[in-house]
Amino acid sequence: MKQIFKVSAIVALSLVAIQASAQTLRKWEDIDTSGFHKTEVIKKKGITLTIINKDSLFNTNTIQRMADVFWTVYPEEMKRFNKKSSRKVTMLISDDYKGVAATGNSIIKIDEAYMTAHPEDVDVITHEAMHIVQAYNFQAETLWLSEGIADYVRYTYGVNNKKAGWSLPPYRAGQSYHNSYRISARFLVWVEQHKRSNLVNKLDKAMRKGTYTADMWVKLTGKNVDELWSEYSADPTLSQS
Repeated sequence: MKQIFKVSAIVALSLVAIQASAQTLRKWEDIDTSGFHKTEVIKKKGITLTIINKDSLFNTNTIQRMADVFWTVYPEEMKRFNKKSSRKVTMLISDDYKGVAATGNSIIKIDEAYMTAHPEDVDVITHEAMHIVQAYNFQAETLWLSEGIADYVRYTYGVNNKKAGWSLPPYRAGQSYHNSYRISARFLVWVEQHKRSNLVNKLDKAMRKGTYTADMWVKLTGKNVDELWSEYSADPTLSQS
């Protein structure tokens, strides 16, 4: 019996190792559709949106609201920033990604648990869709700018931010533009209001082309990013839009 138990234990451990290896090797675009899943394909404006829901209990009204946000904001994001953005987008609702949401290769993965708990936060799609439009090559040192621009876009084009309780946070001592997301987004809004109205368009284009350098801030505004942040922190007032 002991020998059988040992063999069984070894087999079990081997299966766990194989499963872990499979998860590691699985590419972002390799979507597991085993078990329950419902797929809907919607085509509009020359764009195809595929929605895959792997949670049988997920609120279908929330799915519809997220799709409505996509069709409202994605064409606007494309028009302003990148007309060559992918015209085939997948929205996956599952537990494949745990957090809030993440995007890669034109696939937006949404944490079903998060959206169930925060059904008003449908502008997660506004942020994630912008990552598709951005199509930047990943650079760790400019991640703050990528996420800052995506939240700038959510602030500008979001359709349900108020009900979701989402807003740009007021400046607080100790913050940095490197904090990313909403903190960086608020800084970008300030720079556009006070220094260069089309700043984000210029930065976005350079990031996508791979020509962005820190010197761009000087060329576009007359000051480097640290000087701008110092000025911003001294008076971070935003005009009401």
